[in-house]
Amino acid sequence: MEMSTEIGILLAYALGIFALYVVGYMFLVPIKILLRLVINSVAGAIAILATNWIGAYWGVHISLNVLSAVLVGILGVPGAILLAVYHAVGL
Repeated sequence: MEMSTEIGILLAYALGIFALYVVGYMFLVPIKILLRLVINSVAGAIAILATNWIGAYWGVHISLNVLSAVLVGILGVPGAILLAVYHAVGL
């Protein structure tokens, strides 16, 4: 084999490995974001249920709708606390 053919094969392998890295990274990042969103949503849902259960004594109730679900899904437990304060103050 000539030297230029070996370098071409080496470059092709390097380009293929780099392409696999880029494609793998493109799939890995959205999965991490989705997993974080699911974990925040579950923790926020538990916080909303606990707030509704405990808040029943003081008249604080967080309604479960699309807006509260999105807010708690993005922010997690701080979003549930924000909703509880919002409903407690009555804004």
